[in-house]
Amino acid sequence: MRIVDVCAFYSPQGGGVKTYVEQKLRLGPELGHEIVILAPGDKREVIERGPGARIVTLPSPRFPLDRKYWYFDDEHALHAELDALAPDFVEASSPWRSPSFVARWPSSVPRALVMHADPLSAYAYRWFEPLFSRELIDRQFKTFWEHIRELGDRYDRVVCASRELQERLRDGGVANTVLHPMGVEEGLFSKERRDRQVRRHLLELCDLPEDATLLIGVGRLSAEKRWPLVVDAVMAASNRHPIGLVILGDGNKRSRIVKQLFGNPHIRLLTPERDRGRFATILASADALIHGGEAETFCLGAAEARASGIPVIVPDRGGAADHAADGAGLTYAAGSAESAAEAILRLIEGPPLPLDEVPPSETMRGHFAKLFADYAGLVEGRRAVA
Repeated sequence: MRIVDVCAFYSPQGGGVKTYVEQKLRLGPELGHEIVILAPGDKREVIERGPGARIVTLPSPRFPLDRKYWYFDDEHALHAELDALAPDFVEASSPWRSPSFVARWPSSVPRALVMHADPLSAYAYRWFEPLFSRELIDRQFKTFWEHIRELGDRYDRVVCASRELQERLRDGGVANTVLHPMGVEEGLFSKERRDRQVRRHLLELCDLPEDATLLIGVGRLSAEKRWPLVVDAVMAASNRHPIGLVILGDGNKRSRIVKQLFGNPHIRLLTPERDRGRFATILASADALIHGGEAETFCLGAAEARASGIPVIVPDRGGAADHAADGAGLTYAAGSAESAAEAILRLIEGPPLPLDEVPPSETMRGHFAKLFADYAGLVEGRRAVA
């Protein structure tokens, strides 16, 4: 199949979506498919990534709140590009405006909406749930729910990577939802990468001895990731145990987090590690990963930590929670720094988690093989009807 991913969230400086796209470009052709990423950009450009893999950008405005990203604003140009590409299957990877553009493309080609974002959790629930019930919030955001339900009716699949998101959309009346958990890069993440010297160095950066606990946080420094909650939780738990926290990330909330740290020597905010092998070693050398955001549609960082043989401390809502299953970690009440601090202490003071009994993590190859097989069934079904 020729699969075109209309990916509004792709950026060369992106995070989890960029990692996912890079894996799709590499693995899709190996699985027998041609992959085209159709993304917004400063100009029209075709970037060849190898046989059967390329990125095509369409001239688009920059997103004003984060200049690393762009957004599609020309429906006619998008339709013309889809006509020229003549895909067998189309994905839309944003729940905002671009999937409506794709839904209105006049073609019988089957299509899937891939939920790379969960705006209700990232914004509405995070802002208002401390004050109002989720049911009331959903009623106030009925326009967005109607938008998502309309997309569910017009798309053949609404692909969710976490159980909680798939169930919430299904229960909210969104048709055609399916669960396709993502995976980790094959052969990269392993407990065998654990390096005591790397661990010792990271604890030294945190001005702590080797017998302290080393936590790691990974992700974009944005509001929905709730890094202030993570920092508060670690500071509170540190009153009982020496704990170092290393956060690998960058983003528009960096200055806010630096101010919150107020010179705390035991928490270090570092730039992302772009060398994937080095990153995998750092991850495996920590004692646990901690994550604050409940708006994750999958949480690649937690999946990679689980594959690295370290426990995860994650909120009990959102995609991150799936990675604590089967004894692979602990969950805490989403949005509560106090509950997160208690989870940290349970991990340190409680019995060891049965990490050796945790089932192997899904790989990206396995994820794409299952996803594309689902798509192929839709294509064959459409051809049979025609």
